[in-house]
Amino acid sequence: MGRLSVAVALLCGLAAGVAASSAQDRGIVLATTTATQESGLLNYLLPIFRDKTGIDVTVIARRADEVLDGARRGEVDVVLMHARPQEEKFVADGFGVKRYDVMYNDYVLIGPKSDPAGVKGKDIATALKAIEAKGAPFVTRGDRSGTHAAELALWIVAGIDIASAKGAWYREAKQGMDAALEAARAANAYVLSDRGSWTGFRDRGDLDIVVEGDRRLLNQYGVMLVSPEKFPNVKKDLAQTFIDWLTSPEGQTAIAGYKVDGQQLFFPNSDRSGG
Repeated sequence: MGRLSVAVALLCGLAAGVAASSAQDRGIVLATTTATQESGLLNYLLPIFRDKTGIDVTVIARRADEVLDGARRGEVDVVLMHARPQEEKFVADGFGVKRYDVMYNDYVLIGPKSDPAGVKGKDIATALKAIEAKGAPFVTRGDRSGTHAAELALWIVAGIDIASAKGAWYREAKQGMDAALEAARAANAYVLSDRGSWTGFRDRGDLDIVVEGDRRLLNQYGVMLVSPEKFPNVKKDLAQTFIDWLTSPEGQTAIAGYKVDGQQLFFPNSDRSGG
């Protein structure tokens, strides 16, 4: 190969490298919980955001505790999840800059249509008391996810120490929401689910919603920038652009526009006040 050809090849390689680096610089990493990803919401939102800003978002979907563990190591730029006490501690400990409300949906108690514990239409505390008293089969995610944390909090609301009260009736899936729903279907058991996962779950068998609408079943989502002071590799400006868009009227409208089978799954409620 002649010197000119070598020079051209080197220049082409350099240009390709610069282009790849530039594309990479225009991308951020978002850590979120599995329910957010499995609902299909991000597959809907992120192309809209990319078309608006040119910023690519790589999604890492994990359990709530794993989301925050990774963020505490500086592995991601921004966090979107639904475990408010843990989120607020994350910010208080200096790992996050600020927390913003983004949207909410709700949890629903799923159970057999035959409703062996007789809980249909009850409030969530009464329902859980009846399930425990009758030893009716109940599937817990048991995986330290945001949904698992919410379920454990609801047992406390019901006045039940589930660690000592659980027996053979209380069954741990140790997996994600879809697996827990499948386990409940197979066992004809009760299970707490976020509404989005339930809506997307097709093989329902004899299961149906038995408790919904209780204010204690609210499922609030928040978004946080990972601290660039602790982790200089955090792409502060690009990640903040994502947060600003998500909580803006345009982003909030996009969230409201996401539907499955004509049903809205998430309800925007950002006031940009932060927490």
